[in-house]
Order: sequence, then structure tokens, then C-alpha cells
Amino acid sequence: MQQSSNVNYNQSQQQQQGSQSFQNQARDYYETLGVNRNATADEITNAYKRLSLRHHPDQYKGTQQADEANVNFQHISEAYQALSDQERRVNLLAPV
Repeated sequence: MQQSSNVNYNQSQQQQQGSQSFQNQARDYYETLGVNRNATADEITNAYKRLSLRHHPDQYKGTQQADEANVNFQHISEAYQALSDQERRVNLLAPV
């Protein structure tokens, strides 16, 4: 009986962590692009363009910052993909 309750507790914790990470992920997308949660599509696009130019890996070829720029660019691109899709953005804003 004790083992069964531990399994249920662990599953409950994993579900809570999953919903928290989903909410954190949404917050991170907005923070990554440096826009408010109520930003317009134009504001999101402008922020993406500005940041993608600044952190594009081609700007850092052959330098020590190339790996960091590549990771930053990937995060920026992922955030833009999530926030530019209106359907996905509504799901990110929905309370869990």
C-alpha cells in the first residue's frame, strides 16, 4: 500500500512540474524576445528581427562567441515561432 501511494505522489508531482514548466516556457518566450505578454504581432516581429540580427551565428563565425550566439539564436527563433502563431500563443496564455 505504501508503494502505491508513493507512485501516485510522484505522478502528481510530475504533472505539477509539467504544468509549471509549461507556464515558465511561455514566460521565457516573452522574456527572450523582450516583449510584454500583450505585445502585438508587429512588436513581436520587430523584436525578433532586431534580436536575430544581433545574435545571428554568421556574425560570430570564427570567434569564441559563436557557440553562444548559435544557442541564443535558436532560443530567439523558438520564441518567435511560438509567439507568432496566434493559436499557439493563446494556448500559452491560457491558465493551466
